[in-house]
Amino acid sequence: MAEPSTWERIAGAIAARAPWIDAAHAGALRLFHGHLEGDPRVVIDAYGRTAVVAFQGGPGDRDDLATLVAALPAHLPWLRAIVVKERDGASDTARRGRVAWAAPGAAPDTEVLEHGVRYALDLLLNQDAGFYLDTRELRRWLLEHSEGRTVLNTFAYTGSLGVAARAGGATRVVHTDRSARFLAVAQASTALNGFAVDRRDFVARDFFSFVRGAKLRGERYDTVVLDPPFFSSTEHGALDLNRDTARMVNKVRPLVASGGRLVVVNNALYLSGVDFLLELDRLCAGGWMTVEALVGVPPDVTGTPATRVGAPPVDPAPFAHSTKIAVLGVRHR
Repeated sequence: MAEPSTWERIAGAIAARAPWIDAAHAGALRLFHGHLEGDPRVVIDAYGRTAVVAFQGGPGDRDDLATLVAALPAHLPWLRAIVVKERDGASDTARRGRVAWAAPGAAPDTEVLEHGVRYALDLLLNQDAGFYLDTRELRRWLLEHSEGRTVLNTFAYTGSLGVAARAGGATRVVHTDRSARFLAVAQASTALNGFAVDRRDFVARDFFSFVRGAKLRGERYDTVVLDPPFFSSTEHGALDLNRDTARMVNKVRPLVASGGRLVVVNNALYLSGVDFLLELDRLCAGGWMTVEALVGVPPDVTGTPATRVGAPPVDPAPFAHSTKIAVLGVRHR
């Protein structure tokens, strides 16, 4: 029997996700995860009525990309725009993306709705879409566990985790990220939900510099979110999530109030779920921290059982995806 074509795999993946596509097309979800569903060149996400195609192919794959862009609007008549981001593009503009197709008078979506919370979008701001689908359940957790709490959102990027906490009743949320451009999206999301934007709570600063200053000021937060990129290097410090989980946790642990929680996100492809949990167990060995909960990744992101034909390079079990999320309880003497 012949192997299914890329388009047949994509169509099957979209069909499997039909129950999760909201009738208003206001939400965001993954339509096709090519690394796990049969063509590692392609990942397709829907943000409202806009499809974002992340494409990692060579010059000889241009016809396949053109065929895909032409087929999507016919297969998904609710689409209003398609953005293509070429991972190996020759320019930063190509990597940030281009509008490859739009219905007459239409443009890429500028917001999505998730769990009743509105999030601003700028789909051409960066090489990814700026709104991570793999942390959807973490946003739900923050909505449900932030009432009356103060929250620090480190490596905030466009701020979705902190905005979820604010929508969940947090009394204050501080976002910090190196990029003021990304934090501007966090401010827009905050305003979309009717919250006042206090610019003092959006701090454009290097993580290591911010944490050092916050410790000197004696700051404490009820919840600290630690969601660093896979790799980063600045004049103030460097990190590699394959080996730096413990160091990063210890950096921010003093900023968590006693009885508070530290949310740790690790998306390193080559760090297994078992090794990640062993690292957390070692951090908790003194009794001052405990693993309170593990937060999952939704099945549209992991690929459905019916459509998955591949596996991550390293086994993430007991997590379902290389994005591994744990909630730690923190106590101080």
